[in-house]
Amino acid sequence: MRTLVFFLSLLLSVCGFAAESVLAPFVQREELAGAVALVANKDRVLNVTTVGFADIEAKKPMQADSVFWIASQSKGITATAVMMLVDEGKISLNDPVEKYLPEFTDQKVAAGKDALVARARSVTIRDLLSHVSGLPFKSAEEQPTLDGLPLAAAVKTYAKAPLATQPGTKYQYSNAGINTAARVLEVVSGMAYEDFMQKRLFGPLGMTDTTFWPNAEQVSRLAKTYKPDATKKKLTLGGLGQLQADLTDHAHRFPMPAGGLFSTAKDVSLFCRMLLNGGELDGHRYLSAAALKELSSRQTPKELKDSYGLGLAVGPDFFGHGGAQATGMEVRTKDGLVIVWMVQHQGFPGKGGQAQGEFKKWATKEFGAK
Repeated sequence: MRTLVFFLSLLLSVCGFAAESVLAPFVQREELAGAVALVANKDRVLNVTTVGFADIEAKKPMQADSVFWIASQSKGITATAVMMLVDEGKISLNDPVEKYLPEFTDQKVAAGKDALVARARSVTIRDLLSHVSGLPFKSAEEQPTLDGLPLAAAVKTYAKAPLATQPGTKYQYSNAGINTAARVLEVVSGMAYEDFMQKRLFGPLGMTDTTFWPNAEQVSRLAKTYKPDATKKKLTLGGLGQLQADLTDHAHRFPMPAGGLFSTAKDVSLFCRMLLNGGELDGHRYLSAAALKELSSRQTPKELKDSYGLGLAVGPDFFGHGGAQATGMEVRTKDGLVIVWMVQHQGFPGKGGQAQGEFKKWATKEFGAK
């Protein structure tokens, strides 16, 4: 038995070295500050590779438990929570939004300069989660950061403005849509959105580092953000300008369902493994098979080029989502793998943007279903 354990440990360490050898050149060329890259199957984590720095100036190495702003990866996690209410029969994806949020009743559609027309139909919860609601990315009142309004107040600002397009006719990437779906969750569940997420998802899954408000200890593990310098050849320090500076501030920062979460590679892998397992993990069922199929199947009309499910981008053999700082999570159903990519970048010099793809190729070759 000890010989088998040793052999498996040795095998994993060799795989880890191989992955590091794929990514290290990007760091050496100063095209990538650092990364935590993880691959798992439905049963366990297969490999975690760390390269580069969480803080270049301080020479602080990237660690497996480094914390990242995962931004729009929050969308798929929020949509999963909404689907839990669908499973419970408390809402339907085809319900009109005004059934739960009366401020959206008789919302008009913009039609040229200062002209408004009636909606052809109501916006549905399905529309909200698949970016075809006609709602904007954000409202004019969400300034200067995306986390400065309570959820209920932010959603009321979306209802005041006309829709940009008729519901269901055009894909328009929309934080406002996901946030509105989360507000429906609050109204129906009777719980604050952030409390529902903690009680129903983060706590049971063991996502101990996933939060809208990283505490002081988690902030100490937060990877710094980097971007190309003026020459576009090297890296310089960036920032989290879309969020307020004091991330621990519960009084003035509010949960943003479409993009407010911070997390680690391990935590994100737990969520993705649950999806890969058909909505179940470690004996606890979170979603029915039917709900997972809705979540991970294309919802956008066939005449549109954009292939999007409910809070998730979908392809023929994968679904997942990226974040504003180049993070990513992907459930590769054909390969039976979860791939999590954690960096903090606002763009890349040189070939840095290719690093994620190189890790994916390595992971699927090494661990994908044969």
